[in-house]
Amino acid sequence: MKEDYDLYNIPLQEEEGDQQDWLTTFADLAMLLLVFFILLYSMSTLDTTKFSETFSSVTHALSGKMEKIATSRITREEAGVLIDQALMRRQIIESQRKVFAEVKTLQTTKGLEGVVSANFEDGVITIRVPGDVMFGSGRVTLSPEGKRLVSQLRDFFIKHPDQTIKILGYTDNTPVSGRGRFKDNWEISAMRAVNVLRMLLQMGIEPSRLTATGLADMNPIYPNTTPAYRAKNRRVEFVLEKRVTGR
Repeated sequence: MKEDYDLYNIPLQEEEGDQQDWLTTFADLAMLLLVFFILLYSMSTLDTTKFSETFSSVTHALSGKMEKIATSRITREEAGVLIDQALMRRQIIESQRKVFAEVKTLQTTKGLEGVVSANFEDGVITIRVPGDVMFGSGRVTLSPEGKRLVSQLRDFFIKHPDQTIKILGYTDNTPVSGRGRFKDNWEISAMRAVNVLRMLLQMGIEPSRLTATGLADMNPIYPNTTPAYRAKNRRVEFVLEKRVTGR
């Protein structure tokens, strides 16, 4: 069979085949860029109408190439899953932001400002209570003030049943003397977290929402170099995350 050659002695039939090969790579790149920009968009303020119009326009523009895209490494179905996950994540963060605003209100209306602190990061709310307010020195039984604080937080937790509650107990790095009933700071921090959990259970919080963990002197918020800093590291944290139905 006779083949035509161009000036560089390359068979034209092979060249035509090569021209088709780039389309698969281009389709891969287009889909990756699409998913990337949708993920970025999901982190900004979401306008549902504009998002729908934009996504429909992109889908329509790629409609003639969907067969090629479907054979690439990221299919339309996989891209759809990623988009759904990004949108759900965005919705969770926005919902948690509203809950965090209520935590800040709780601090001011219940007289907890300056005692209880809170922060919000990536959809996770952390409520922090000083350990010296919750417990006596070297003790694991809640003090009267600690019980009052837990009671006030319980009312907030009841109001938000969609939140899981991780109770984390922390100490400073001062070693246990060894003459008491506790072997080390791990045991103290764990028992403190468990006793807070038990009190919340007695107050009617659903057991499936609660976990308790003792972390001793791990994750200090200040260096353990002064008495004031060590006091800040002795704490109980309530970490709130939104429960997603169907998990």
